[in-house]
Amino acid sequence: MKVAVSFLKSDNYVNCIKRINKSKADFIHVDVCDGKYVEGKNFTPKLLNKTLKVAKKKLDVHLMVNNPIDYINEILYYDIETITVHLSIPNLKESINYINSLGLKVGIAINPKQDIRMIDNFLDVVDQILIMSVNPGKGGQSFIPKVLDKIDYLNKIKNKYHFTISVDGGINDESISYLKDKNIDLIVSGSFITSSDDFNKQIKILKDSI
Repeated sequence: MKVAVSFLKSDNYVNCIKRINKSKADFIHVDVCDGKYVEGKNFTPKLLNKTLKVAKKKLDVHLMVNNPIDYINEILYYDIETITVHLSIPNLKESINYINSLGLKVGIAINPKQDIRMIDNFLDVVDQILIMSVNPGKGGQSFIPKVLDKIDYLNKIKNKYHFTISVDGGINDESISYLKDKNIDLIVSGSFITSSDDFNKQIKILKDSI
């Protein structure tokens, strides 16, 4: 299992990214909020580009935005592993096709209240399915155990496709126990790691718990 570290709740994005660079995190998880798809706004496309210039690890990009292509075009030349968009955005198919055309991995995120079977029409084109275990847009929320049913569904069908399973939201040293034996490929953790003086210690706690 791999760990991506989110800097969404940090007070200083640039300094936090620099600390993630030096850690044993597998990826930097880049949460992008446009103030439209979700309430809070943290980046314009150009500010996102400027902020990521200090990144030295592969990026796991999570676009909580209505128009992903506007943001994607600003970060094309960074070392991106996956770009994840949300299942309920207006131009989902166009965004998926565009990410594919760039040769990048496509992720689709599913919110806690959404029916997991809404993903069925995209199973042939998705590389990563991101299960949101909190409501998107704000860091520091508590893990929602009900999303475990979604993970169980994905595990039942996973061998027919090529997607990986990622979980994002409220993951810490206590809630990680929910994910034991759930065959998770990637977890995203934010404040549990970034509020600590020792990122590596927190990352190890999560990895050792699965």
